Amino acid sequence: MHMSAHSAVSASPVASPEGRSTGVEPRLSEPAREGGRLRVAVVTETYPPEVNGVALTLAQVVRGLHARGHEVALVRPRQQADAQGAATAAASSAPAGGRDTAVRPIREHLVAGMPIPFYANLRMGLPARRQLMRWWRRDRPDVVHVATEGPLGRSAVQAARQLGIALTSDFRTNFHAYTQHYGLSWLRQPILAYLRHLHNLTGATMVPTEALRGELEALGFARLEVVSRGVDVGRFDPALRSAALRQAWGVGDDVGDDGPVVLYVGRLAAEKNLGLLVRSFRAIEQQQPKARLLLVGDGPQRAALHAAVPRAIFAGQRHGVDLATHFASADLFLFPSLSETFGNVTAEAMASGLPVVAYDYAAAAQLIQPGRSGELVACGNETQFERAAVALAGSRATRHAMGARARAQACEHDWGSVLSRFERVLCSVVKRHCGVLPEEARDPQRTHASEQRSAAAQEA
Repeated sequence: MHMSAHSAVSASPVASPEGRSTGVEPRLSEPAREGGRLRVAVVTETYPPEVNGVALTLAQVVRGLHARGHEVALVRPRQQADAQGAATAAASSAPAGGRDTAVRPIREHLVAGMPIPFYANLRMGLPARRQLMRWWRRDRPDVVHVATEGPLGRSAVQAARQLGIALTSDFRTNFHAYTQHYGLSWLRQPILAYLRHLHNLTGATMVPTEALRGELEALGFARLEVVSRGVDVGRFDPALRSAALRQAWGVGDDVGDDGPVVLYVGRLAAEKNLGLLVRSFRAIEQQQPKARLLLVGDGPQRAALHAAVPRAIFAGQRHGVDLATHFASADLFLFPSLSETFGNVTAEAMASGLPVVAYDYAAAAQLIQPGRSGELVACGNETQFERAAVALAGSRATRHAMGARARAQACEHDWGSVLSRFERVLCSVVKRHCGVLPEEARDPQRTHASEQRSAAAQEA
């Protein structure tokens, strides 16, 4: 990634995306001026060793940017491992395929946090605007990338804007859609308004699919950029299939009379639509009594799921090679969720050589070729989902053929291309911030029209 000469500092104060002046002149760091290497501050409320899609994919981005020569500082809440004095290894190693560049190590700034309701093992950051401003005055980044929208993320947006630093953000979780699953539907519009306002304060919001971009644009979100997600096909590999692990589950190697191992990986929570998973497995079980249901993950619905499917295998949270081995040792992946922004586990299942049954949206719509590498079901059609699951569970030959094609398709979505796109978005926002002002900021009439569109969307 290269910064052009006209990325120099403008003489006038910075204009925000809405056209309001922050009163602070933008400036590029010396590495950015000299060689196109950016200083990037990444702010997130979740990070490994926490296990969730946001944490794991963001770690790939952080390590990938560092491997490509950018200076990266990570801001996150303290975790239990930090409190116990354990070293945080997640931020220190770079993935294969990065550029071998001598840059200073990834730095971590830890802030106060608190447990997330219903998820005691996850934490969210508390507001830290003054702390962030102190850090960023001392070691100023070229761009602040806000990956999560909690109190820490909000204070990072405030601090960056006050200091005149370029801003980007991620839309990674459909928090407004979660409300219906917890009896809080009345909060949907206020949460949506908060998310829209926060993201529209940044120079670009990255979303993983074109479909999500269209949905958010209709809701009044601005400056959306599609940056997909990659999958680590070196880690998630059919070669990790373990006969010993399958034996521990009480099944053979899918060649005799044993039924298939039906896998789900993710939070055991209401927003994942796990009632459909249970009904689909029961339909499979009626035809194949020896089928086993394997659930990898944890969450508030674990007890209810155990009561519904007593023979299910609850593997809990798994990490690294252990997680990949669980993927590769199953036979079929069912993913009934309708609340994803992407759904990284879909790509990981495909990379592991598993056919997938999922609804036709998010990662599944982007990756699966229906009838070739899995089955896509019209959103909300639970009967069709059950039928597709039963059909695939009943045909070993079809599963094997689809699994091989799923693996081949997943290999086309490596992290290298995703990181290149991520870099281009960062570069564009920094250039616009430090050189040419955003188009709407130069045209007050267009700014007013944009605000009217957002207000109309909020009322709707």
